[in-house]
Amino acid sequence: MKTARLHAQGDIRLHDEPIPVPGPGEALVRVGAVGICGSDLHWFSEGGIGDSGLVHPLVLGHELAGWTESGQLVAVDPCIPCGVCQYCREGNPNLCPNQRFAGHSTVDGGLREWIAWPEENLIPLPDGFTPADGAMLEPLGVALYALDLSPIRPGDAVGVFGSGPIGQLLIQLLRLAGAGQVIATDVLPHRVEAARKSGAHRAILAEDRRVADQVLQAAPKGGLDAVFEVAGDNAAVEAAVETVKPGGRVTLVGIPGDDSTTLRASVVRRKGLALQWVRRMKHTYPRAVQLVQREQIDVRTVVTQAFPIDQVQDAFTAAGKRDGLKVVVTFP
Repeated sequence: MKTARLHAQGDIRLHDEPIPVPGPGEALVRVGAVGICGSDLHWFSEGGIGDSGLVHPLVLGHELAGWTESGQLVAVDPCIPCGVCQYCREGNPNLCPNQRFAGHSTVDGGLREWIAWPEENLIPLPDGFTPADGAMLEPLGVALYALDLSPIRPGDAVGVFGSGPIGQLLIQLLRLAGAGQVIATDVLPHRVEAARKSGAHRAILAEDRRVADQVLQAAPKGGLDAVFEVAGDNAAVEAAVETVKPGGRVTLVGIPGDDSTTLRASVVRRKGLALQWVRRMKHTYPRAVQLVQREQIDVRTVVTQAFPIDQVQDAFTAAGKRDGLKVVVTFP
Protein backbone atom coordinates (compact mmCIF):
# COMPACT_ATOMS: atom_id res chain seq x y z
CA MET A 1 0.00 0.00 0.00
CA LYS A 2 1.11 3.59 -0.59
CA THR A 3 2.39 5.20 2.61
CA ALA A 4 3.76 8.73 3.10
CA ARG A 5 6.44 9.01 5.78
CA LEU A 6 8.13 12.12 7.11
CA HIS A 7 11.88 11.43 7.34
CA ALA A 8 13.10 14.90 8.29
CA GLN A 9 12.09 18.54 8.01
CA GLY A 10 10.46 19.01 4.62
CA ASP A 11 11.31 15.44 3.59
CA ILE A 12 8.18 13.35 3.08
CA ARG A 13 8.47 10.23 0.92
CA LEU A 14 6.12 7.65 -0.54
CA HIS A 15 6.78 4.02 0.33
CA ASP A 16 5.18 0.72 -0.64
CA GLU A 17 4.39 -1.07 2.61
CA PRO A 18 2.34 -4.10 3.65
CA ILE A 19 -1.28 -3.58 4.66
CA PRO A 20 -1.37 -3.56 8.49
CA VAL A 21 -2.80 -6.55 10.37
CA PRO A 22 -5.51 -5.53 12.87
CA GLY A 23 -4.83 -6.40 16.49
CA PRO A 24 -7.43 -7.36 19.10
CA GLY A 25 -10.37 -4.94 18.99
CA GLU A 26 -9.11 -3.28 15.81
CA ALA A 27 -10.54 -3.04 12.31
CA LEU A 28 -9.04 -2.23 8.94
CA VAL A 29 -10.05 1.06 7.36
CA ARG A 30 -9.37 1.92 3.72
CA VAL A 31 -8.48 5.60 3.98
CA GLY A 32 -10.43 7.98 1.75
CA ALA A 33 -9.29 11.45 2.79
CA VAL A 34 -6.84 13.05 5.21
CA GLY A 35 -6.78 16.72 6.14
CA ILE A 36 -3.47 18.50 6.66
CA CYS A 37 -3.65 20.27 10.01
CA GLY A 38 -1.53 23.12 11.34
CA SER A 39 0.13 20.63 13.69
CA ASP A 40 1.05 18.46 10.67
CA LEU A 41 2.71 21.53 9.18
CA HIS A 42 4.74 21.95 12.38
CA TRP A 43 5.97 18.37 11.98
CA PHE A 44 6.70 18.90 8.29
CA SER A 45 8.50 22.24 8.55
CA GLU A 46 10.14 21.85 11.97
CA GLY A 47 10.51 18.10 12.44
CA GLY A 48 8.34 18.16 15.56
CA ILE A 49 5.80 20.03 17.61
CA GLY A 50 6.10 21.37 21.14
CA ASP A 51 8.38 19.01 23.05
CA SER A 52 7.88 16.09 20.63
CA GLY A 53 10.23 15.40 17.75
CA LEU A 54 10.81 12.74 15.12
CA VAL A 55 11.88 9.42 16.60
CA HIS A 56 11.58 7.49 13.33
CA PRO A 57 10.06 8.22 9.90
CA LEU A 58 6.48 9.10 10.82
CA VAL A 59 3.18 8.78 8.98
CA LEU A 60 1.38 12.07 9.61
CA GLY A 61 -2.36 12.69 9.51
CA HIS A 62 -4.98 12.71 12.27
CA GLU A 63 -7.94 14.19 10.37
CA LEU A 64 -9.18 11.18 8.44
CA ALA A 65 -12.08 9.08 7.26
CA GLY A 66 -12.47 5.98 5.15
CA TRP A 67 -14.34 2.70 4.69
CA THR A 68 -14.34 -0.42 6.80
CA GLU A 69 -14.03 -3.77 5.05
CA SER A 70 -17.83 -4.01 5.16
CA GLY A 71 -18.10 -0.77 3.15
CA GLN A 72 -19.24 1.51 6.00
CA LEU A 73 -17.87 5.06 5.75
CA VAL A 74 -16.40 6.06 9.12
CA ALA A 75 -14.61 8.98 10.70
CA VAL A 76 -11.53 7.97 12.67
CA ASP A 77 -11.09 9.40 16.16
CA PRO A 78 -7.30 9.83 16.31
CA CYS A 79 -6.99 9.69 20.12
CA ILE A 80 -6.55 6.32 21.84
CA PRO A 81 -6.56 7.01 25.61
CA CYS A 82 -5.40 4.38 28.08
CA GLY A 83 -8.84 4.27 29.74
CA VAL A 84 -7.50 3.50 33.22
CA CYS A 85 -5.59 6.57 34.42
CA GLN A 86 -7.05 9.21 36.74
CA TYR A 87 -7.80 11.59 33.87
CA CYS A 88 -9.57 8.96 31.78
CA ARG A 89 -11.65 7.90 34.80
CA GLU A 90 -12.54 11.55 35.40
CA GLY A 91 -13.90 11.79 31.85
CA ASN A 92 -10.97 13.67 30.33
CA PRO A 93 -9.42 11.26 27.81
CA ASN A 94 -7.86 14.18 25.93
CA LEU A 95 -5.69 14.81 29.00
CA CYS A 96 -4.55 11.17 29.31
CA PRO A 97 -0.74 11.17 29.67
CA ASN A 98 -0.60 7.68 28.16
CA GLN A 99 -2.72 8.36 25.09
CA ARG A 100 -1.68 7.32 21.62
CA PHE A 101 -2.51 9.87 18.92
CA ALA A 102 -2.47 9.30 15.18
CA GLY A 103 0.43 11.00 13.40
CA HIS A 104 2.19 12.04 16.60
CA SER A 105 5.45 10.92 18.21
CA THR A 106 5.80 7.18 17.47
CA VAL A 107 2.19 6.51 16.37
CA ASP A 108 1.67 6.39 12.61
CA GLY A 109 -1.31 8.34 11.31
CA GLY A 110 -3.57 8.33 8.29
CA LEU A 111 -1.43 9.21 5.26
CA ARG A 112 -1.51 5.62 3.97
CA GLU A 113 -4.01 3.56 2.03
CA TRP A 114 -5.01 1.37 4.97
CA ILE A 115 -4.97 1.84 8.73
CA ALA A 116 -5.72 -0.61 11.54
CA TRP A 117 -7.47 1.27 14.35
CA PRO A 118 -9.62 0.43 17.41
CA GLU A 119 -13.20 -0.29 16.41
CA GLU A 120 -14.49 1.90 19.26
CA ASN A 121 -12.71 4.85 17.60
CA LEU A 122 -14.57 4.44 14.31
CA ILE A 123 -17.65 6.65 13.98
CA PRO A 124 -20.18 5.51 11.35
CA LEU A 125 -21.22 8.34 9.04
CA PRO A 126 -24.71 8.83 7.57
CA ASP A 127 -25.56 8.74 3.89
CA GLY A 128 -24.54 11.91 2.09
CA PHE A 129 -21.20 12.26 3.85
CA THR A 130 -17.98 12.14 1.83
CA PRO A 131 -14.59 11.04 3.18
CA ALA A 132 -13.50 14.70 3.25
CA ASP A 133 -16.62 15.57 5.29
CA GLY A 134 -15.69 12.85 7.76
CA ALA A 135 -12.10 14.06 8.00
CA MET A 136 -13.32 17.59 8.80
CA LEU A 137 -15.18 16.33 11.88
CA GLU A 138 -11.85 16.39 13.72
CA PRO A 139 -11.16 20.14 13.31
CA LEU A 140 -14.87 20.76 13.88
CA GLY A 141 -14.50 18.80 17.11
CA VAL A 142 -11.64 21.03 18.22
CA ALA A 143 -13.74 24.14 17.54
CA LEU A 144 -16.71 22.56 19.33
CA TYR A 145 -14.62 21.66 22.37
CA ALA A 146 -13.17 25.19 22.48
CA LEU A 147 -16.73 26.50 22.56
CA ASP A 148 -17.58 24.01 25.33
CA LEU A 149 -14.80 25.51 27.44
CA SER A 150 -15.99 29.10 27.02
CA PRO A 151 -19.04 30.53 28.83
CA ILE A 152 -20.67 32.00 25.72
CA ARG A 153 -24.22 33.29 26.22
CA PRO A 154 -26.74 34.30 23.57
CA GLY A 155 -26.13 37.92 22.64
CA ASP A 156 -22.46 37.96 23.68
CA ALA A 157 -19.86 39.83 21.64
CA VAL A 158 -17.05 37.43 20.76
CA GLY A 159 -13.68 37.74 19.04
CA VAL A 160 -12.00 35.08 16.90
CA PHE A 161 -8.33 35.89 16.34
CA GLY A 162 -7.15 33.66 13.50
CA SER A 163 -9.50 32.62 10.68
CA GLY A 164 -7.97 29.40 9.43
CA PRO A 165 -10.10 26.25 9.14
CA ILE A 166 -10.76 25.89 12.89
CA GLY A 167 -11.43 29.62 13.18
CA GLN A 168 -13.93 29.42 10.29
CA LEU A 169 -15.75 26.50 11.93
CA LEU A 170 -15.72 28.31 15.27
CA ILE A 171 -17.36 31.35 13.67
CA GLN A 172 -20.17 29.12 12.38
CA LEU A 173 -20.57 27.54 15.82
CA LEU A 174 -20.69 30.92 17.55
CA ARG A 175 -23.45 32.11 15.26
CA LEU A 176 -25.32 28.88 15.92
CA ALA A 177 -24.84 29.38 19.68
CA GLY A 178 -26.47 32.81 19.47
CA ALA A 179 -23.49 35.14 19.71
CA GLY A 180 -24.80 38.65 19.14
CA GLN A 181 -21.62 39.86 17.49
CA VAL A 182 -18.68 37.91 16.08
CA ILE A 183 -15.55 39.86 15.17
CA ALA A 184 -12.85 37.88 13.34
CA THR A 185 -9.31 38.75 12.32
CA ASP A 186 -6.56 37.24 10.21
CA VAL A 187 -3.35 38.32 8.54
CA LEU A 188 -4.39 36.89 5.17
CA PRO A 189 -6.98 38.80 3.08
CA HIS A 190 -8.62 35.67 1.62
CA ARG A 191 -9.19 34.27 5.11
CA VAL A 192 -10.72 37.56 6.22
CA GLU A 193 -13.14 37.30 3.30
CA ALA A 194 -13.85 33.65 4.19
CA ALA A 195 -14.63 34.74 7.76
CA ARG A 196 -17.30 37.09 6.42
CA LYS A 197 -18.81 34.24 4.42
CA SER A 198 -18.71 32.00 7.51
CA GLY A 199 -20.89 34.49 9.37
CA ALA A 200 -18.59 36.97 11.10
CA HIS A 201 -20.38 40.29 11.61
CA ARG A 202 -17.06 42.06 11.15
CA ALA A 203 -13.85 40.66 9.67
CA ILE A 204 -10.64 42.67 10.02
CA LEU A 205 -7.27 42.32 8.30
CA ALA A 206 -4.61 42.21 11.03
CA GLU A 207 -1.91 44.23 9.32
CA ASP A 208 -0.25 45.59 12.46
CA ARG A 209 -0.77 46.16 16.17
CA ARG A 210 -3.60 48.59 15.43
CA VAL A 211 -5.87 45.58 14.91
CA ALA A 212 -6.76 45.70 18.62
CA ASP A 213 -7.94 49.30 18.20
CA GLN A 214 -10.03 48.31 15.17
CA VAL A 215 -11.63 45.45 17.09
CA LEU A 216 -12.40 47.68 20.06
CA GLN A 217 -13.99 50.27 17.78
CA ALA A 218 -16.34 47.59 16.48
CA ALA A 219 -16.96 45.96 19.87
CA PRO A 220 -19.38 47.11 22.59
CA LYS A 221 -18.07 49.66 25.04
CA GLY A 222 -15.81 47.94 27.54
CA GLY A 223 -14.65 45.19 25.20
CA LEU A 224 -15.61 41.74 24.04
CA ASP A 225 -17.31 39.27 26.36
CA ALA A 226 -15.02 36.41 25.31
CA VAL A 227 -12.23 35.83 22.80
CA PHE A 228 -10.68 32.86 21.04
CA GLU A 229 -7.09 32.82 19.80
CA VAL A 230 -6.88 30.35 16.90
CA ALA A 231 -3.74 31.56 15.12
CA GLY A 232 -0.86 30.05 17.07
CA ASP A 233 0.72 33.49 16.94
CA ASN A 234 1.65 35.68 19.89
CA ALA A 235 0.43 38.87 18.20
CA ALA A 236 -3.04 37.29 18.09
CA VAL A 237 -2.79 36.38 21.78
CA GLU A 238 -1.86 39.96 22.67
CA ALA A 239 -4.71 41.38 20.59
CA ALA A 240 -7.16 38.96 22.22
CA VAL A 241 -6.05 40.01 25.70
CA GLU A 242 -6.26 43.70 24.82
CA THR A 243 -9.80 43.48 23.45
CA VAL A 244 -11.59 41.25 25.97
CA LYS A 245 -13.47 43.04 28.74
CA PRO A 246 -12.43 42.86 32.42
CA GLY A 247 -13.51 39.56 33.89
CA GLY A 248 -13.66 37.95 30.43
CA ARG A 249 -12.19 34.68 29.22
CA VAL A 250 -9.41 34.12 26.69
CA THR A 251 -9.56 30.67 25.11
CA LEU A 252 -6.27 29.66 23.49
CA VAL A 253 -6.65 27.15 20.67
CA GLY A 254 -3.63 27.88 18.46
CA ILE A 255 -0.32 26.03 18.78
CA PRO A 256 2.68 28.40 18.82
CA GLY A 257 5.59 27.39 16.63
CA ASP A 258 8.21 28.15 19.27
CA ASP A 259 6.29 26.35 22.07
CA SER A 260 5.93 29.63 23.95
CA THR A 261 3.08 32.05 24.72
CA THR A 262 3.75 35.41 26.33
CA LEU A 263 1.30 37.88 27.82
CA ARG A 264 1.43 41.33 29.32
CA ALA A 265 0.94 40.33 32.93
CA SER A 266 -0.18 43.82 33.93
CA VAL A 267 -3.10 43.70 31.48
CA VAL A 268 -4.16 40.16 32.40
CA ARG A 269 -3.91 40.92 36.12
CA ARG A 270 -5.66 44.28 35.95
CA LYS A 271 -8.53 42.82 33.95
CA GLY A 272 -8.75 39.70 36.10
CA LEU A 273 -8.87 37.52 33.01
CA ALA A 274 -9.43 33.78 32.90
CA LEU A 275 -7.11 31.94 30.49
CA GLN A 276 -8.23 28.60 29.08
CA TRP A 277 -5.97 26.39 26.96
CA VAL A 278 -7.57 23.83 24.65
CA ARG A 279 -6.14 20.31 24.52
CA ARG A 280 -7.45 18.71 21.35
CA MET A 281 -11.09 17.68 21.97
CA LYS A 282 -13.30 15.24 23.84
CA HIS A 283 -16.76 13.69 23.37
CA THR A 284 -17.46 15.78 20.27
CA TYR A 285 -17.92 13.34 17.38
CA PRO A 286 -21.62 12.52 17.91
CA ARG A 287 -22.55 16.21 18.06
CA ALA A 288 -20.28 17.06 15.14
CA VAL A 289 -21.94 14.40 12.97
CA GLN A 290 -25.40 15.73 13.87
CA LEU A 291 -24.46 19.35 13.19
CA VAL A 292 -23.21 18.48 9.72
CA GLN A 293 -26.06 16.07 8.96
CA ARG A 294 -28.63 18.72 9.90
CA GLU A 295 -26.76 21.27 7.74
CA GLN A 296 -26.29 23.54 10.74
CA ILE A 297 -22.53 23.56 10.12
CA ASP A 298 -20.97 23.46 6.64
CA VAL A 299 -17.58 21.73 6.75
CA ARG A 300 -17.18 21.78 2.98
CA THR A 301 -16.51 25.51 2.94
CA VAL A 302 -13.16 25.01 4.68
CA VAL A 303 -11.79 22.50 2.14
CA THR A 304 -10.20 24.51 -0.66
CA GLN A 305 -7.63 22.15 -2.22
CA ALA A 306 -7.29 18.40 -2.72
CA PHE A 307 -4.27 16.37 -3.85
CA PRO A 308 -3.95 12.64 -4.52
CA ILE A 309 -1.59 10.70 -2.28
CA ASP A 310 0.94 10.55 -5.15
CA GLN A 311 1.28 14.35 -4.81
CA VAL A 312 1.61 14.44 -1.03
CA GLN A 313 4.74 16.62 -1.16
CA ASP A 314 2.84 19.18 -3.25
CA ALA A 315 -0.03 19.00 -0.77
CA PHE A 316 2.22 19.96 2.12
CA THR A 317 3.87 22.71 0.09
CA ALA A 318 0.45 24.14 -0.78
CA ALA A 319 -0.73 23.90 2.82
CA GLY A 320 2.41 25.69 4.02
CA LYS A 321 1.78 28.59 1.62
CA ARG A 322 -1.67 29.09 3.21
CA ASP A 323 -3.12 30.23 -0.10
CA GLY A 324 -6.48 28.71 0.83
CA LEU A 325 -7.94 27.08 3.90
CA LYS A 326 -7.83 23.30 4.31
CA VAL A 327 -5.77 21.03 2.06
CA VAL A 328 -6.97 17.43 1.84
CA VAL A 329 -5.04 14.40 0.60
CA THR A 330 -7.23 11.86 -1.20
CA PHE A 331 -6.86 8.19 -2.09
CA PRO A 332 -8.14 6.39 -5.22
